[in-house]
Amino acid sequence: MDIFENVRLAWEGLKANKMRALLTMLGIIIGIASVIGILTVGNGLAGSVTASMSTLGASNITVMLQERGDAIAALGSMFSGGSGIEEEDLMTNEMIDELRNRYPEAIAGISLTQSAGSGQAKLGRHYANLSISGVNEEHLSVNSIDIIAGRDLLRRDIDGTRNVCVVSDKLVNNLYDGKTADALGQELIVYIGNDIYAYSVVGVYKYEASAMSFSMASEKDIQTNLYIPVTTAKKMVGADSGYSSITICASNSVDSAEFARRASSFLNRYYENNDNYRVSALSMETMLDSLNSMMDTISIALSVIAGISLLVGGIGVMNIMLVSVTERTREIGTRKALGATNSAIRMQFVVESMIVCLIGGVIGIILGAVLGYVGSSLIDTPALPSVSSIAIAVGFSLAIGIFFGYYPANKAAMLDPIEALRYE
Repeated sequence: MDIFENVRLAWEGLKANKMRALLTMLGIIIGIASVIGILTVGNGLAGSVTASMSTLGASNITVMLQERGDAIAALGSMFSGGSGIEEEDLMTNEMIDELRNRYPEAIAGISLTQSAGSGQAKLGRHYANLSISGVNEEHLSVNSIDIIAGRDLLRRDIDGTRNVCVVSDKLVNNLYDGKTADALGQELIVYIGNDIYAYSVVGVYKYEASAMSFSMASEKDIQTNLYIPVTTAKKMVGADSGYSSITICASNSVDSAEFARRASSFLNRYYENNDNYRVSALSMETMLDSLNSMMDTISIALSVIAGISLLVGGIGVMNIMLVSVTERTREIGTRKALGATNSAIRMQFVVESMIVCLIGGVIGIILGAVLGYVGSSLIDTPALPSVSSIAIAVGFSLAIGIFFGYYPANKAAMLDPIEALRYE
């Protein structure tokens, strides 16, 4: 009996017992759907995070102070704004200028920042929630923030510690009905705790929501950045003149990962005699690679857990195939009496098991693709399963069919034809 005849017989058997066939496939369907769904959502999330981080500058390098002998402290000091670091340990403007002068062709810009807290701008009954950030004149360009009206902060604003600001288009919508012309040149009153500050609006930037952050706030209540000169922010909060972290935008002609090593090596010359801190540099490219690797590992781990249901499904297939062998004992005896070989009998049942798993796998792929697309769409990163994941799923389904179908098939093949014919 050729393979096509075996497929035809297997198909006829499935049609004759539709409900049993569906229940047999259920474990395979759930397992394959789970794996495909998880991989699809993982791919969508990875793509979203990569795109989001790339908008921050694919060639950006974060340079930060790191406690000696403590690899985790670097990130802690960066996100805490350098709290607990003494003024003499901070990177000074002179160090940063020396770095810029040493590598003028490799550095496209350097971003300096100082957090000044959160507040609210008010105009009559209207308001806008703000996060006040002190920045230098290169910050917006380094971080790919687009000015849509007015101008960026200038060097003279920083040197003069001026009370000027660049606001978001969200703030303009809230306070000035979206009219940027009305906002430019206006005095913006900002309330930070019990303090009141006034800034002159010199520019408006386009607000872009980041996939790295999630907010349940309404459109009106979204908190956006208010950019003021970094010197003005330091004066407001009484911060030291130095910086615990800076961001370097490397030129396109430079390998950012390599330049990160050169920059940290250069700045560490100033910390040779510092017993507490040294400088560490990390490129966005390196961070993206590490993040993608971590997310791939998580996706694989979750897929392995979901794949346990495939094992359960395979055991279900074996169980049903053993039942099928028992039910068809007389048929097997008849076929062997008519000259069917053991290998032909074995092949018949293996093919039937493979057909069951293959159909279950295809249904699982379709279901997993739908669930994955819906799940990734809920996080605003719609994605479809990759061709490789589909191919692996199909191959795995067939492998399960062969593995769990072989024992029942071999049991059928080894039946004694006389005993089989006498079976009631």
